[in-house]
Amino acid sequence: MSDEANGTAEATGSAGERRVRVVLVDDHRMFRTGVQAEIGQTEQTGVEVVGEAADVDQAVTVITATRPEVVLLDVHLPGGGGVEVLRRCAPLMADTERPVRFLALSVSDAAEDVIGVIRGGARGYVTKTITGTDLVDSIFRVQEGDAVFSPRLAGFVLDAFASTDAPPVDEDLDRLTQREREVLRLIARGYAYKEIAKQLFISVKTVESHVSAVLRKLQLSNRHELTRWATARRLV
Repeated sequence: MSDEANGTAEATGSAGERRVRVVLVDDHRMFRTGVQAEIGQTEQTGVEVVGEAADVDQAVTVITATRPEVVLLDVHLPGGGGVEVLRRCAPLMADTERPVRFLALSVSDAAEDVIGVIRGGARGYVTKTITGTDLVDSIFRVQEGDAVFSPRLAGFVLDAFASTDAPPVDEDLDRLTQREREVLRLIARGYAYKEIAKQLFISVKTVESHVSAVLRKLQLSNRHELTRWATARRLV
């Protein structure tokens, strides 16, 4: 761990050590297991994973019951997504004595996803390409009240909050589910169905179903039209 991660001691740890209680919220069990294995060795990392959840309702229940210092929150969740978790946990974030802070951890690097959860109250947003060491460092920084972003994502937030104008509503995009939006972006970036399936932890058949649904909802004929549509809206 970095020198920074071995800095100021928390009351819950021994001298020279920090401790942070964390809840993992992600709808992919294998991903949660991987994160737990990577950062949850408390004696080495100082991170204690005190709960997990796979959807919005589970997340609110677990977070309310365990009152962690930091929640690692996926953006796209069954039941309303990460923004809905933030909305329902607003009183916990506002607690001045024991605030629960949120760090978004997502495969998506789309501007609207980043801006949505930050406006909802998350303290930062990092993508799932982050290393275990950097993730541990980010968790402690969020616990201490810092804002943390993967490098290229900070610009989205600065641009969004530099303007007082609300972003325009895209009715076509709003027809798509969160998962369909993920598949749309990856298709537009040139990923093959098999690559998308691997990245999103779903089957190739499921990818095909999502693509068919996207084409139908947007009234497009093929992936080339879909790519042009996504590029025109700066979703790629």
